[in-house]
Amino acid sequence: MHQLHHISANALPRRLSFLDRYLTLWIFLAMAIGIVLGNVAPTLVSGITRFSVGTTSIPIAIGLILMMYPPLAKVHYEKLGKVFRDKRVLSLSLVQNWIIGPILMFGLALLFLTDRPEYAVGLILIGLARCIAMVIVWNELAEGDTEYAAGLVAFNSIFQVLFYSVYAYVFIKVLPPLLGYSFGDVDLSGITMTTIAHSVLVYLGIPFAAGIITRILLVKSKGITWYERVFIPRISPLTLIALLFTIVVMFSLQGKNILNLPLDVIRIAVPLLIYFVVMFSVSFWMSRKLGTDYAKTATLSFTAASNNFELAIAVAVAVFGIGSGAAFAAVIGPLVEVPVLIGLVNVALRLKREFPTHS
Repeated sequence: MHQLHHISANALPRRLSFLDRYLTLWIFLAMAIGIVLGNVAPTLVSGITRFSVGTTSIPIAIGLILMMYPPLAKVHYEKLGKVFRDKRVLSLSLVQNWIIGPILMFGLALLFLTDRPEYAVGLILIGLARCIAMVIVWNELAEGDTEYAAGLVAFNSIFQVLFYSVYAYVFIKVLPPLLGYSFGDVDLSGITMTTIAHSVLVYLGIPFAAGIITRILLVKSKGITWYERVFIPRISPLTLIALLFTIVVMFSLQGKNILNLPLDVIRIAVPLLIYFVVMFSVSFWMSRKLGTDYAKTATLSFTAASNNFELAIAVAVAVFGIGSGAAFAAVIGPLVEVPVLIGLVNVALRLKREFPTHS
């Protein structure tokens, strides 16, 4: 890995790609374009969403699948072995990603959005989706262990395919009533293990299979260097294009709520901000307490602190609809994550000084 030395807060973003660096800006622009289109050309947008099979909008479905494909094609599935051999790192990651993270976001969603249950559902979906894309960027910027990051991303990818639907059902349908919480007028009648599993199978399973097949075939025929340096850069913009397309359509359908949108964005952003900071801090503290060196501590912390917002958006759209509050909340995820995680990279690099120099 190319090492970074003496990075300042101003220099840090230059290591991000142009598209990643200004992701928050692109999302705001997509929101604005969507709102304008919704008022100027509502028939165009309704025409796009009407092209459907059953309740599934074909253009939106294609966009969501394309959004998930590049991150899953980047995953180094071959690195899984190294992570499984290190039981301490794997155990820490499991606890941080699949116990602490979901519970923390669940609690924040119910605490901050009691009166807006549809937004609470969107936040819960984000909390259950572990990052498989941007975490590689944050980890490299923070000088984390690149091989462990690749292995943990591969592990989380497979874990999500197998268990995301179970987690979503439990945290949305089972736990709230047990705690005396009601999602009010949010229609949960369609929330079954089968409906969520079907959404995960389509929007995560299809790109997951395509990513593995692509990686195996192209690495074998063209070599890993060509795959990483030529193919991956070519397909990477698909994620942003598909994400922005989804946001434009979503916000074009939000015309009637336009006056509430800025305030709602802030209300959703606050628990997300708390989540990212707390997850990073707790994971960093846990990892260091258990004697993990800096590189692995940084990797574990950023793996736990960042989320797979693409999956959360896809499931929210598939289960609740493109114009739903759950989908709206899921979109705010990347809006908040990028600037906050850039700040946390700087925090990690400063904390590195407290580790022994041989780490």
